[in-house]
Amino acid sequence: MGIKKILMGITASMAVVVFAATFAYAKKPILTPSSLKGATVVNAEWVKTHKNKIQVYDARFKAEYVDAHIPGAISVWYHEKSKHSVNFDASKDSLDLSKFPSNKNTPAIVYCNGPRCWKSYKSAVTLIRAGYERVYWFRGGFPAWEKAGYPVK
Repeated sequence: MGIKKILMGITASMAVVVFAATFAYAKKPILTPSSLKGATVVNAEWVKTHKNKIQVYDARFKAEYVDAHIPGAISVWYHEKSKHSVNFDASKDSLDLSKFPSNKNTPAIVYCNGPRCWKSYKSAVTLIRAGYERVYWFRGGFPAWEKAGYPVK
């Protein structure tokens, strides 16, 4: 085998390794933190128990909300352009705060698509920064709600 064929084989092998590593890295999402200062992290059972007393907000894309959501939830899509990081740049994102109560002592539950989805985390942070005092973050979100077998609309 000539040197040219050996080099081509090595180059092809290296390309496969780099591609596989890139693909593996891209498939490994960054999980949201398990806690958030200023918010109470709640689970599906807690949301089910309290959803008739506390308004629930769905931070997912409008199409996801239309497809299925927690009954009674209000769609408040978090327009996300910032990185998935606790130090995200909120100036790159937007959330329509007019959909939330003007009384910042009114409790609110926010959710999205579970620990890999940053929209509810960022929504909760935005609410806290805006002065809301009773923010409940449903970190498990819609997947946890469905897994528990609770009704969807």
